[in-house]
Amino acid sequence: MVCMRKIVVTSGKGGVGKTTVTATLGRKLAHKGYKVVLVDGDVGLNNLDVVTAIEKRVVYDMSDVLAGKCRAFQALVSDTQSPMRILPSSKDSAALTAQAFRGVVDGFSEFDFVIIDCPAGIEHGFHRSVSAADEAIVVTTPSASAIRDADKVIRLLASYRLADVSLVVNRVRADMVVRGEMIGAAEIGSLLHIPPIGVIPEDDMITLYQQLGGVPDSAISDRAFDALAANIADKTKVFVDVSARRRLFRRRY
Repeated sequence: MVCMRKIVVTSGKGGVGKTTVTATLGRKLAHKGYKVVLVDGDVGLNNLDVVTAIEKRVVYDMSDVLAGKCRAFQALVSDTQSPMRILPSSKDSAALTAQAFRGVVDGFSEFDFVIIDCPAGIEHGFHRSVSAADEAIVVTTPSASAIRDADKVIRLLASYRLADVSLVVNRVRADMVVRGEMIGAAEIGSLLHIPPIGVIPEDDMITLYQQLGGVPDSAISDRAFDALAANIADKTKVFVDVSARRRLFRRRY
């Protein structure tokens, strides 16, 4: 019997790369042989379909499922870069209650991973997405405002019955960390009291290739995402960072 893991990917503020982390993590897990579905929980400001380059192939979305126009599996769109499937967000939030959202997520019991792209911030959409999950990944960047907002989110997550809360530090510049111009991922983990399970380096290829729906394997962030996916799949907390020489530094907590 498949043991479905429901993971929400969240952040305290927009612009930290949360949706890109969601999409890339999902693809890495799918390439490992897991059955993965991404659910866009960001109503109104949704862009998971854009990041995965499926927007032109969307026929049904979450609102159609809730209105009974189709079944949930009929609204799923196949990813162009992996065996992963994607459920586009609803355009109408009126019928998208937390209970209805949970019902749709729970219906994907044949999948190994249901990864929910949570809207940024701590408004109603945050509760709706988090209440449907069993685990959470908080994405932040090394900026002071992002770290502060991540701390607020982590404190809120403590009020939910989650099996695990993990941290991903995105857009890290190893050269700036070495020069003392940017706070390092390990120090961010200490401040937030959560060891990072993913440290993603700043990667211009993500911006360059995002419009094509994927990032090439030659991207400097590729190995970091491999390490993140391995931690998620194996339920481990191995800290993998990129040193000044762009070698991978590992520490097991």
